[in-house]
Amino acid sequence: MVTDVQPLSFEAWVTPRLPELLRFAYLVTGSAPAAQDAVQSALAGVLERWERLDPDADPDAYVRRAIANAHISAWRRFGRRQVTVADPHSGTTAADPATAVAEHDAVWRLCAALPPTQRAAVVLRFYEDLDYPDIARILGCAEATARSHIHRALTRLRTHLTSKEMP
Repeated sequence: MVTDVQPLSFEAWVTPRLPELLRFAYLVTGSAPAAQDAVQSALAGVLERWERLDPDADPDAYVRRAIANAHISAWRRFGRRQVTVADPHSGTTAADPATAVAEHDAVWRLCAALPPTQRAAVVLRFYEDLDYPDIARILGCAEATARSHIHRALTRLRTHLTSKEMP
């Protein structure tokens, strides 16, 4: 008996994943408006190709890569004019913030200042908890390059954190 398995529609796939994709894009871009733009751009491109995607392929990885690429393309298009934004979850109204909040804010600002590919690699590794082969597949690079992006980003973060006094 042959059964016709209907392929998953784009709407059925994206609806439950949209909050996760926006969160990922926010961590990659550093701002909510840029995250929304990156997700919208990536999903528009994916929608055009949805019917042609390999049924055995991982659409989650494909869309994450598209989001990272959309952000990198926007970053290149508008030059290196990158604005560092404050983390919306940090306390900004307290006159005497706790040490943990100050450290969190400092680390957030340093992460937001990383180059887009390094930031995407760090987010994929430490927030999404992906291994290096998955990161390389999403970023469209060799595994050694993914490791290099993370190594350079962590070196840069360590250098800044150790050279400047934390409040």
